[in-house]
Amino acid sequence: MPLLPVPGRFPAIPLLLGLLAACGPRPEPVLSGLGPAPAFRAADPAAPVHWPDPEWWRGFRAPELDRLMALAMQGNFDLAAAAARVRQADAQIRVTGAALLPTVGVDAGVTQARSVASGAARDRNSTRYDATLSASYEVDFWGRNRSLAEAAAADARASRFDVGTVLLTTEASVANTYFQVLAAREELRTQQENLAAARRILGIIRQQVNFGTATGLDLAQQETVVAQLEASIPGLRQTADQGINALALLTGQPPAALRVTPDAFDRLAVPAAAPGQPAELLARRPDVLAAEAALAAANANVAAARAALLPNLTLSASGGVQSAALGTLLRPEAQFFSLVAGLAQTVFDGGALRGQVALSRAQAEALLVEYRRAIVTALSDTEDALVALRDTAEQERLRGEANARAQRAYDIAEAQLRAGTIDLITLLNTQQTLFSTRVSLVQARLARLQAAVALFRALGGGWR
Repeated sequence: MPLLPVPGRFPAIPLLLGLLAACGPRPEPVLSGLGPAPAFRAADPAAPVHWPDPEWWRGFRAPELDRLMALAMQGNFDLAAAAARVRQADAQIRVTGAALLPTVGVDAGVTQARSVASGAARDRNSTRYDATLSASYEVDFWGRNRSLAEAAAADARASRFDVGTVLLTTEASVANTYFQVLAAREELRTQQENLAAARRILGIIRQQVNFGTATGLDLAQQETVVAQLEASIPGLRQTADQGINALALLTGQPPAALRVTPDAFDRLAVPAAAPGQPAELLARRPDVLAAEAALAAANANVAAARAALLPNLTLSASGGVQSAALGTLLRPEAQFFSLVAGLAQTVFDGGALRGQVALSRAQAEALLVEYRRAIVTALSDTEDALVALRDTAEQERLRGEANARAQRAYDIAEAQLRAGTIDLITLLNTQQTLFSTRVSLVQARLARLQAAVALFRALGGGWR
């Protein structure tokens, strides 16, 4: 017959169970031990705080970049794989959390046996019907199962933060690759203009050679300039085409299927961004939060490994009906039940459990180092990006001024060469200077655009 609880007979049992559970190991809090500075060293203290928007790339005012970003958000392979890992982590939470609940099973069957007795006229047949309901539950006195569930939940949080990291990486890669394509095409256009100018000068020199006012050496030198410019064009075309292929991979499309309509390189805007306090940055960086969640999972695993050293109590119960005749299966005499409580404690395992504790602790120590590294990396990335954006903006301004002066000097030199008032060496020098400053200006603008992208990425983009 079933055992019924007697009120007031064991009043201290609930209190005792609560005390036992409170004595179990608990995960250590996640602390980095690092105190970030109150402000960024390279930031302008007078600038208002302006964190990036979720669609920060729209500030460049490049419609084609907006379209490529939308394609990448839909088709990027890394993002799809990261999303699948989130679903895996969510499923692991359900698997691990099941240990906190009882396991219940139902078993029903019919058994038919046949036996042959010695000397009997016929065989004996017997039939038995039975149905059993069983349940088992591991009492989580020391919090081992709870710690394992907390570790799985922290791992799931880390996988979600990893999606944010992949998202930021993808966005930055699309922007940088697109700007490289634009820069290659702009440099290609610049070199074609340089080539046209060099060929124009080559024509003038040939005329002077015919009139005897220039030498064969002068002609050979200019022909060399033309040949060098012609040789640089295929490489620039290759860079632009391969950049489009890279954009196709980032957007998850075959290269032949992607068509890029480039924006005007010199009309791109450079959006502003200014960080707040370093502590705010750490809450915006998914890689820092992922490292924090991974450390929390490791600390929970340490608590679970320590709890495994303690005894575990398992309760199991089963009950059902059993009868030789189907019609008597529901009678009271056909009922049966059992209740079992088991206490298990490992006596000798060759140090496996204590080794697991040491292993879990070492893993947590390694992840603590990675957590600290993620914090310092986030702060360093931001400082580097602030310095790069400041200096590349100044560099682009100075390159623009140098290019304007070189263009003016070249125009004067070409006019004087036609008039025969300067020698060819002077023209060649001004020509080479102009060609160099044109290319340098394109490269300086690309560096500024990429520095802006690096700053948005360092500030966590618009990720939430």
